[in-house]
Amino acid sequence: MTGTDAARREAMIAAVVRRLEGCRTVAVGASSPMPAAASLLARARWDTRVLMLGNDRLDRFTEGGRELFDLAAQGRIDAFFLSGGQIDGAGNVNLLGVGDLPGDGQRFPGSFGSPYLAMLVPRLILFREEHSLRTLPERVDAISAPGTSPPGVYRRGGPVALITGRAVFAFDPARARFTLESVNPGETARGVRAATGFSYDEASDVPISPPLEEADRARLRGQVADDLDPVYPRFARALRAAS
Repeated sequence: MTGTDAARREAMIAAVVRRLEGCRTVAVGASSPMPAAASLLARARWDTRVLMLGNDRLDRFTEGGRELFDLAAQGRIDAFFLSGGQIDGAGNVNLLGVGDLPGDGQRFPGSFGSPYLAMLVPRLILFREEHSLRTLPERVDAISAPGTSPPGVYRRGGPVALITGRAVFAFDPARARFTLESVNPGETARGVRAATGFSYDEASDVPISPPLEEADRARLRGQVADDLDPVYPRFARALRAAS
């Protein structure tokens, strides 16, 4: 991990931590090392319970994804994280692929439980380290998890924010629209606008995303990296190596 990569990921981690304040239980699914690190920092700050699939050092899912889904249905998970090949301006996430479906376009891993959890978990935090026109289009090619639902559709949860390698956006479900909340160190509001395929709102003066506190930075390189080893050993090594 280069110094630029480390700074970008630390800014993302700091933004996620801020969104987790007040959560009693946070669940982390597959392929989510950055949200996992942020969740462990929340645990150190507020004694938040962290459930991480595949990590026997933490509270353990005895039945994997099925238990995760049961807890979400019971209203016992306060926050979850979701990424995708595409995320659009209405908060929709695409985990299926681009191009005509079915067809010869690029394919992504698949939806699995994303539409279910997006409807049930109150605080859904979207994330995507790559912030580009291809990853953040005006409209996704296919919807795995909808950002909003029509009137009359029961929905307990949904997106509250989108956190990328360039910026932090807040989401308004009533308007199905993002607002640029802050830009990460080294970025500008103009640069973020040029790299984003969807339209969004922004204030006249967009602040810089607050950095990690020194105590959290030390935890990342110590206990958090140790706790991530069973599931994300390469990410844990990168955290330890960052200066």
